[in-house]
Amino acid sequence: MKRRDHAIGLLVTGLALSGGCVAADSDTYTIKADIWADNWFALYAGDELVIEDSVPYNTERSFNKESLEFDVELPASLSLVIKDFKENDTGLEYIGSPRVQIGDGGFSAQFFDAKKNELLAVSNSDWRCITIHQAPLNSSCVRSSTPERDCQSKIGEEPEGWKNASFDDSDWPNAVEHTAQDVRPRRGYEEVTWRPETRLIWTDNLETDNTVLCRFTIQAVD
Repeated sequence: MKRRDHAIGLLVTGLALSGGCVAADSDTYTIKADIWADNWFALYAGDELVIEDSVPYNTERSFNKESLEFDVELPASLSLVIKDFKENDTGLEYIGSPRVQIGDGGFSAQFFDAKKNELLAVSNSDWRCITIHQAPLNSSCVRSSTPERDCQSKIGEEPEGWKNASFDDSDWPNAVEHTAQDVRPRRGYEEVTWRPETRLIWTDNLETDNTVLCRFTIQAVD
């Protein structure tokens, strides 16, 4: 693990990215990234953790921005675990208080060649994302005095090998782009000069989809 100033740096080999085969035409690039999440994310290159959101997942209202640099061979297949805050498997926030509600998520990211400041990748509908935690499936349970009993959920496991570059995600749905009005990004989002190409993304349901897995590729620019 290498550190670049206050950012987290990681040299990821072609072996880690390609599941054993080093790409002959790959080159190592220093990537500069801006990432914002409501509420939490972890970025991986292969099985190597590049960065985890510095604000713990179980922190209420933990909207957060991370800016970092890391080294990776391009092209690179990267993956993300993104989570909206929930108190438990009900998918609710502020359980037992008058503020009890269904939370909503949101995510934005952009990646640059740090040396040339060229934009290499952005969050948009080209990314592939699935949901492995959905709750509540019955929104009426937000009014229940026993939500742990009454709220319905659909919870799955991370697919085996899904972080590997060779993983076939062709049957995963595309990420859904959302407006700032829908996501209401704040607390760090406004600290970034976002390129116009960068989109706020999630699945098609900002509220019930609590844990989302996404895959995308960073290509080199000639």
